[in-house]
Order: sequence, then structure tokens, then C-alpha cells
Amino acid sequence: MPTIKDYIIILNSVTEKLPKHLHKFIVQQPYEDYTAQNQAVWRYVMRLNVNVLKQIAHKSYLSGLKKTGINEEDIPKMEGMNRILKDIGWAAVAVDGFIPPNAFMEFQAYNVLVISSEIRTIDHINYTPAPDIIHEAAGHAPIIANPEYSEYLRRLGEIGCKAISSPKDDEMYEAIRLLSILKENPNSTKAEILEATNAVNALQEDMGPLSEMAKIRNLHWWTVEYGLIGTLDNPKLYGAGLLSSIEESQLCLKDDVKKIPYSIEAAEVNFDITTTQPQLFVIPNFASLSFVLEKFANTMAIRKGGLEGLKKLIVSKKLGTIELSTGIQVSGIFNKFLDTNNTSIYFQTNSPTALSVKGTELIGHGTKHHPSGFGSPVGKLEGINIAIEDMSPKDLEVYGIVEGKTTSLTFEGGIKVKGKIITGKRDLQGKIILITFKNCKVTHFESVLFDPSWGVYDMAIGKNICSAFAGPADSNSFQDIYTISDTKTAKITYTDSEKHLHQLYETVKNHRIQNTADFDALAEIFKEVQTSFPSEWLILLELYELVYNKDLSLMNGIYEQLLKLKQNKHFTKLIADGLDLIIKK
Repeated sequence: MPTIKDYIIILNSVTEKLPKHLHKFIVQQPYEDYTAQNQAVWRYVMRLNVNVLKQIAHKSYLSGLKKTGINEEDIPKMEGMNRILKDIGWAAVAVDGFIPPNAFMEFQAYNVLVISSEIRTIDHINYTPAPDIIHEAAGHAPIIANPEYSEYLRRLGEIGCKAISSPKDDEMYEAIRLLSILKENPNSTKAEILEATNAVNALQEDMGPLSEMAKIRNLHWWTVEYGLIGTLDNPKLYGAGLLSSIEESQLCLKDDVKKIPYSIEAAEVNFDITTTQPQLFVIPNFASLSFVLEKFANTMAIRKGGLEGLKKLIVSKKLGTIELSTGIQVSGIFNKFLDTNNTSIYFQTNSPTALSVKGTELIGHGTKHHPSGFGSPVGKLEGINIAIEDMSPKDLEVYGIVEGKTTSLTFEGGIKVKGKIITGKRDLQGKIILITFKNCKVTHFESVLFDPSWGVYDMAIGKNICSAFAGPADSNSFQDIYTISDTKTAKITYTDSEKHLHQLYETVKNHRIQNTADFDALAEIFKEVQTSFPSEWLILLELYELVYNKDLSLMNGIYEQLLKLKQNKHFTKLIADGLDLIIKK
């Protein structure tokens, strides 16, 4: 497996702490693949956004841009960002578009921003449904310089990565990933985009009851992505989706976008990534984010456990963990339970399973020891008020729970365990957490749950399930926790004509950087753009900026061409805003 050192040029104390199972999502930032047009898109969006956002964004935004080393002129390099981010306790890594929600949250829990290495095309300069470096670097990074918000983001990741998902969530993730990739790639056909859009819409209408992951993604969306802060009458922007969208950053404050006080109810409000948001939630301050998050976490299986938590894991059909009252943790894919009076009396996994305590695998109880699954009763012994975990040595002897002795234990609910005790494991406080039997038979009335011919039987001790969560207790117990999508972001292929256009952008950029504009050369570029690229507006703005109030004849010619293009409704506001920037400067 490749290590993180294969991907990041300069490591820091933050990225070195990432667990190995997250490494596979990290990709090398393809900086050399960014075209001069890509750089122009970055520059246009950043300059326009900073100009607008200094009036309507939370005060942390502009100061955060400086702290995170992001400038308006060039797409940031990951290693450069990392040198600066480490000073505020964060780091950034490049990934290929959307990654699985639990993995995304886990990166966040380690104070690492995942940044899509792609950048939106000029056709989606206003807004893109795909994660891109403008959204991630220029939207997310600046706000995390605020300590209170930074801690919320970390805690959201820490809690969110334990949220239990449903198979529908997995389908939606794959569908949205495909749609975002197709929409952002100019080589995609209209038929492909339509088919992918219909698939997302169909899933949105058939999600069923929202899972924990779906709810916490809603909270993430309405805060981290599309959050407003302040008062309902005069809110400021702090969500990355708003901060990185030319269109929505200006539309979101209008009266036709409903403003709602942020509360735990936002967890039930779904979102649509393909369109602008009809309503937004407003927080009074960053401290309120953590208040709502903790309130929501109290509803999750990680804190409530019980039969409902076990059921959620079974529905998910994915690797998860339950923790019993003794602290022993069982990690695997859960497929079965028995209950009485809505209380779990037995659980079962049907996959390689590991046992842990406090997030560390018990020696001798990894997936090699439990390759086919693990099952155990939960609860007290029938007719005995004291639970096994609370028994004194004398109690254990009275009830026949002694090494080397054949015993029969009948649990409330009818689970019977009969066999010879080989050994037991205790925690640091001396409480029994695991008993191992040989020649053991486990039954539930007439049903056989474990047969002596299957080998030794390990019985986890606990009177109840106190926690249930997604993923393993010890990440080192499993080699493949997350699956990388088979849908890859396709590298955009450019025609010779497009490549030549990019060269023209590069020439214009060099004139600006060197501050030695050759007006005759720029006039030739203008003529070529008019002839060969008649709908190309951004390079004209770049040219106009260079000649503004310097070469009046060329300036007027470019201006007239921009006015013609401005008649196209898709370009009207883009050109008007670009001209306004130049004139103000």
C-alpha cells in the first residue's frame, strides 16, 4: 500500500497522524495539468469574490485568507498551504473529487482538509456541483483560522465518521459522484448528464427514513457548506459553498431565500447539490454550532447503543462496532440479533470480526481468530440480579464461572451456554470482559447458535449494548475499511485549438506578471481571439485589464467586443462584474 509520503511533498505534524486506511484517497496535486485558462478562472473568481465578500462575509474570511497563504493570483500549491496551515493545527491533502462520507469526516477529525485537485471549467465558473479547489481551498480553508469554528469542524468530523449509513446513502454517494464528474467534464455528452441527473433525482425521492449519516450530512451542508452567521435580518456568509460561488454568494442574501434560525431540526432538511438553495440557516455565533452538534450526537447510536443501534448496523450492511457495558468492543458486519421485550439478548456478525477494548484490539482476538463471524449473548443470567461483570470472585465460584469447570449458564431471554471454561480476560479494574469455552454449545430454546464442532467459543461479557457506531474500534484490525469508487474523474482532453487558446492565456498572463505589456502583441492576440474564439470572454477581460487607460484604441476595441458578448445572458453578469473590478482597480 502506498504511504502518505508518496503523495505529499512536505509533511507536517498533522498529516503524519493520519491512519493508513485513509492514505489511499490521497492523490498528487496535478499542478502541471492546470492550464493558463484554469489559472485565469481561479484569478477571476477569487478577485470577484474577495471584492464582494469583504462586505458580506464573516470577518474571519479575509483574515483567514492571509493566514492560510491563499492569494488571488494563482491556484495554491498543496505543499505551500501545508507550510502555513500547520501553524493553526491543520493540513490539506488532495483527493479525487467526492470521497465516501465517513472517510471525508474522518479526515476532518484529524484536522485535515480534503481538497479536490480539480478546478471548475470556465463553463461552470459561477457554480459547480463538483468539489473543486476553489470551493475547498478558498471556501473552507480561510474560516478554519477561526479557533471556535475550527474546533466545531474537528468535532463534526469526529462524530460524523462514526455515523451509521444505509445502503441508500452509498447509492446516492456514487450517483452524485458520477453526476458531478460528468457535469464538470466538457467532454461529457448531454445524454450522459441527463441519465446521471435522472438517477440522482430518482434516488432523492426514494431514500426512505434518513440514516444517521444522512442527517449529519444535512447538518454539515447547512453549516460548513451553506451556513450564515449573525442575525436573520443581517447575516454574514461563512459556508464554503457560498464563499466559493459567485452566483450564490450574491443571491443568498436576497429576501426570496428564506432565512431560518439554525437548530437540530436542520438535520431533517435535505439538500440538492444541483441547484441553488431555497432556504438557509443562520447561527448567532460559532459557539452555537457545537451546541447543536452535541444535541444531535445525543440522538446517535454511538451514545445511545441498545437494540436500535444494533439494528442500524444490521441495516447498513457495513463494518461497524458495538460496545458492551464492560467496555469490550466487537467490530464486524452485523447480520443477526435476538431480542425480548425490545432488548437485545444476542448478536451475531457474519464477517471477519475483531474484539477490542478502548480502541485497541485484544491480543489473540483479531480477524484471523474470528474469520467467519462472532456471536454472544447480552444481559444477565436468569434469576440472578447481579450481572457477571459485577460478580466478586466468590460470586463467580458460587455460580460455577471458574476456569477448568464445565458449567451451564442460562441468560434472560433463553440463551443457554454450556461448556468447559478454559480461561477469561479481565480489564484493568479486574472485571471479566471475555470467557472462553471448549466443548461448548450455545442454544436459544431449540435453535443452535454455536456447536462444539466449530471449535472454542468466546463469549463477550456485558449486560447491555451501550454504544454502536460505524467503522472498527481499532482501525489496524482491518485492511480495507473504505472502498474507493470505481468512477474516476476523467482527465479532460483538449483539442489543438483549445490548447492554442490556453497558450494565448499564458502569453497574456506573462505580460501581466512582467508588467511590460507589448500593445502590438496584445492587439494580435485580440484579433486572433475575435476570429478563432468569438465566444471567449475571460481572456478579453484579461486583455482589457492590461490596456485599460494605456492604449485607448485597443481598449475601446476590446470593450466593444465585450459589449457584444455581454448580450448573451450567460455572460452578462460575468462580464459586467469583471469590468467593474478593472475600473475600480
